[in-house]
Amino acid sequence: MVGPRSWLGGFFYRLSNKQNGTERLIDYTLTSVQQQRLQRLKERLNVPFDETRPDHQEALKALWQTSFPTTNLTGMVSEQWKDMGWQGLNPSTDFRGCGFVSLENLLFFAQTYPISYKRILLKQEGTRAVWEYPFAVAGINITFMLIQMLDLYSEKPKSLPGANFIRVLSDEEEAFDILYCVAFQMMDAQWLAMQASYLQFNEVLQATRCQLERELALEDLHRIQDMPAYNLLYK
Repeated sequence: MVGPRSWLGGFFYRLSNKQNGTERLIDYTLTSVQQQRLQRLKERLNVPFDETRPDHQEALKALWQTSFPTTNLTGMVSEQWKDMGWQGLNPSTDFRGCGFVSLENLLFFAQTYPISYKRILLKQEGTRAVWEYPFAVAGINITFMLIQMLDLYSEKPKSLPGANFIRVLSDEEEAFDILYCVAFQMMDAQWLAMQASYLQFNEVLQATRCQLERELALEDLHRIQDMPAYNLLYK
């Protein structure tokens, strides 16, 4: 059971206006490889979801097929999408908050870590709340949270977690997508640990963000796979 349609926009507002006073600002010089990788990531972030584009439609269909391989999708506008945690009959309305990259993140999670993805999608672990968070919309919120946390719309991130992420990105171009999977798994674990209900989603995601920042600030971080929380994922 999920909450009202205002859930998505309301969360974006709260997160984007919340200040984190614990971040230490740093300065550094980007290498040419880091500049190139960061620029390519920024280009991904700037692509809006366009339901008229065949490649965007195919990506959305692929997400459905990966999520529910034995159930045929009846149409791009369908009540079936609510089974995945979209807020209405047409997922394209939810993507307006974060663009095509949020669909790419979900599809990467489904295809790269299918066991973890299915466990969270189908709410198979732990004692779940009566009012559960909507899976797909939560995924969009996680993408948005990571963009804000890593300060990806600035010229370069100036927090220690952001700077470390850029260093990792220079060696692993899929670092953002892998970090997304870690964040989603971590968020669901936090949700269960806090015995949360959907009205507490913002609190759960803030706790997730704090833990991600701590792990991204580790001195011996060379890959996303070096984060302790990466061990929560199953392929």
